[in-house]
Amino acid sequence: MQVESFQYDNKTVRNFAIATIIWGVVGMTVGLWVALQLVFPTVLNLQPYFNFGRIRPLHTNAVIFAFVGNGIFMGVYYSLQRLLKTRMFSDTLSKIHFWGWQLIIVAAAITLPLGISTAKEYAELEWPIDIAITLIWVVFGFNMFATIIKRRERHLYVAVWFYIATFVTVAVLHLVNSFELPISLFKSYSWYAGVQDALVQWWYGHNAVAFFLTTPYLGLMYYFMPKAANRPVYSYKLSIIHFWALIFLYIWAGPHHLLYTALPNWAQSLGVVFSFMLIFPSWGGMINGLLTLRGAWDKVREDVILKFMVVAVTAYGMSTFEGPMLSLKSINAVAHFTDWIIAHVHVGGLGWNGMLTFGILYWLIPRIYKTELYSKKWANAHFWLATLGILFYAIPMYWAGFQQAEMWKDFTGSGQLKYQFLETVTYMRPFYAMRSLGGVLYLAGAVLAMVNLFKTIGQGTLVANEDAQAPALESNYTKHAGEHWHRWIERKPTPMLIMALIVILIGGLVELVPTFLVKSNVPTISSVQPYTPLELQGRDIYIREGCYTCHSQMIRPFRSETERYGEYSKAGEFVYDHPFQWGSKRTGPDLAREGTGNLKKSNAWHFNHMDEPSAISTGSVMPSYSFLIDNTLDTSTTASKINAMRTLGVPYAVDFADKANKDLIKQATEISTDLKKEGIEVAPTKEIVALIAYLQRLGTDINKK
Repeated sequence: MQVESFQYDNKTVRNFAIATIIWGVVGMTVGLWVALQLVFPTVLNLQPYFNFGRIRPLHTNAVIFAFVGNGIFMGVYYSLQRLLKTRMFSDTLSKIHFWGWQLIIVAAAITLPLGISTAKEYAELEWPIDIAITLIWVVFGFNMFATIIKRRERHLYVAVWFYIATFVTVAVLHLVNSFELPISLFKSYSWYAGVQDALVQWWYGHNAVAFFLTTPYLGLMYYFMPKAANRPVYSYKLSIIHFWALIFLYIWAGPHHLLYTALPNWAQSLGVVFSFMLIFPSWGGMINGLLTLRGAWDKVREDVILKFMVVAVTAYGMSTFEGPMLSLKSINAVAHFTDWIIAHVHVGGLGWNGMLTFGILYWLIPRIYKTELYSKKWANAHFWLATLGILFYAIPMYWAGFQQAEMWKDFTGSGQLKYQFLETVTYMRPFYAMRSLGGVLYLAGAVLAMVNLFKTIGQGTLVANEDAQAPALESNYTKHAGEHWHRWIERKPTPMLIMALIVILIGGLVELVPTFLVKSNVPTISSVQPYTPLELQGRDIYIREGCYTCHSQMIRPFRSETERYGEYSKAGEFVYDHPFQWGSKRTGPDLAREGTGNLKKSNAWHFNHMDEPSAISTGSVMPSYSFLIDNTLDTSTTASKINAMRTLGVPYAVDFADKANKDLIKQATEISTDLKKEGIEVAPTKEIVALIAYLQRLGTDINKK
């Protein structure tokens, strides 16, 4: 048998590892800042660039795509070479991938605080960055797949299955959800509107969690946990069931984020059914991971790396049990829009992704630097800081979420709502403070890890090109007697990729196609009209400031919500909303009927509330938007925005773009004149006027008087 010599590329692994460490600390620091903004809103909201609405998406993008993203690539580049017994296909492509990904992260860090955002959760980056993500993802995928083709191992190990599914599914999700119409270099509108946009977004949003935060990390679990424990994976057959069932079921689950909304009920029901079924493959993977440690529990008590991994897999089990439970309508009715969801997300993020990433870093870095970990005591201290941090974070948020839901729904004996919304906000402040303490502990552990790992790097020497040997791939393969039926596809990476693509497309097509093509899914409402030019400009300011991060525009058909906000929301209301603004969290009240009924407030109230929220609503945690009073509205974009909306199907008159600014000034002058009656002098050309116009429009289409 011919034995071939080659070298593994550890330099790329090192680069991604260092990026993981640095971006992890940065992303968690921003997260702590965001958490503290809800405790000290007047101190820590630094308008305009560092208001909550702008930097909350910065936190989520930094943690998901910078910390976890670099962690994925670190683990994939290390494990893939060793599982395939070959160097990566191209060092040049590896470098392009690394530096391209870092530039994308830097672009996000610059644009999001500037308010350059699509306002779609986990997909806020504007169209030029979306194109860059696509190109770099193709570079990664081509490099990975070309490496698989030139492998020296006949069969693909289970981790590689998850890497393949991750690549193909994230590509599909990103391309479909990022389909947008550019207006300028920094502005676009989603091609979809209202109900369709909501379905596409949460088809993407849930599966970004599934195929970016879960499947690649399961691949890493299947490689690094057996390596750290020095034991084989518990069950090969269970890994097969886990893989195929997971990628098939996950793609259907997005609609569970939209229960009780204007989404057609059949789509909601599909989301519930498949979300609940997800518990079985998810727990199959958790069991496979934990039982890999059978007979090694004494080692777990002594080995800090295994401690991190055990907590990670346990957190994965907890969050993948809770997710299906939250998809049940009775539980979702309580939890949705509350801090319960924040707790759920962070058990997965801090526990599953964070703890597994740190465990891999502690295992991997000493090996590629041929040295010992600088301090096992520091690593143990990090473990306890992180574990306690998760508990101090999650438990107060679970309690807060349940209390929020109960207060929102509580009625007095005479049938009146018992609490004003603001009372629920002030009640949350102590819980937000406790959550912040958990964040401090977790961040302190991450900083300690950074110091420990950099000292480990300092005392070792990187083996940039690690010598290795392996037999050449056999030119002919003979099937062995009794070989498992699944082994045939493990020898064929291209069919595996195609099969994975087919499996994930089924659910997406079944849910998306009818919603777009069957007109009855979005019944029209004749009174719903396009936004005026001023309202459209105001809506774009609302999007720029990230108002969707705290406010929803979706009233569910519950008595507590219709009593508080007005008539429940209907699909036909949102046909001109590019993008939709239904939100996913109510730190502030729902705004769907803000311009009508009992919720309607004067122009002067909105002006003063934006200027200094806490002066109007004592105890409010909303940032000040006083800069809108000084900012001049850019009316040079009005015509292009109207024309873009016409392209998207909004029924403006053919020549309306040419006279849109005349219409804009007329409406703005009316608002400015009304404000003057209240002693407020503001020019009609200021951004605050446009935002007031948008807020006063909300809900009026179906509440004509």
